[in-house]
Amino acid sequence: MNVCNPTKITTKEMKNIWLLGLVVALMTACNKEEFSGYDTPFVRISTETGASSTTVLSNVRNINTYVVTLSSHPLTTPLLVNYEIKVGNGLQAGVDYELVTTGNTLTFEPGVYDMPIRIKWLPHTVDAQKDNTLTITLTGNNQNLAIGLPGNAARQRTLTITKQN
Repeated sequence: MNVCNPTKITTKEMKNIWLLGLVVALMTACNKEEFSGYDTPFVRISTETGASSTTVLSNVRNINTYVVTLSSHPLTTPLLVNYEIKVGNGLQAGVDYELVTTGNTLTFEPGVYDMPIRIKWLPHTVDAQKDNTLTITLTGNNQNLAIGLPGNAARQRTLTITKQN
C-alpha cells in the first residue's frame, strides 16, 4: 500500500482486498447451519388453488378436483389416507352432485405426493334456507402422520364446498 498517499490503491492491492473479503465471507458462511425444512410430515386437503373452502354455482355441470397433498420426506411404503364426506340437508346425491372418486381411502404409493378427490356437480337450484355444503374431512392414515397443516388449528384438515344459486 502506498504509505505516502493513502487514498491511492493499486490494482494489485484492490485484488488482495477483494480476495481477503471473499475468504472471510466463505469462512463465516461455512459456520451457518442449513435449514432442512420442517420435520413434521403431514397430509392436507384443499382446492387446486390451495383454498380450504370454495363455492360451486348451482347452474353448472362440471367435475371439480380437490387435492389431498402429502408433505413428507420420500416414503418407502404406501400411505393410506382415510376421509369422510358429510353432506348438508340441502344437497342430494344424483341431483346436486355425484362422487366420481369412490370409497373413503386414498393410497399414496412411494413417490406420489398428490391424490385427487373428484366430484361431479350437477345443475340444480338449491334451497338457500338449507345447509348446501359438502365437507370432506381427512380422518386418519396408516403411518400416524399429522392431519392438516402442523399446529394446533390443523388447518386444511377439512375442505368445505358450498353450492349456491
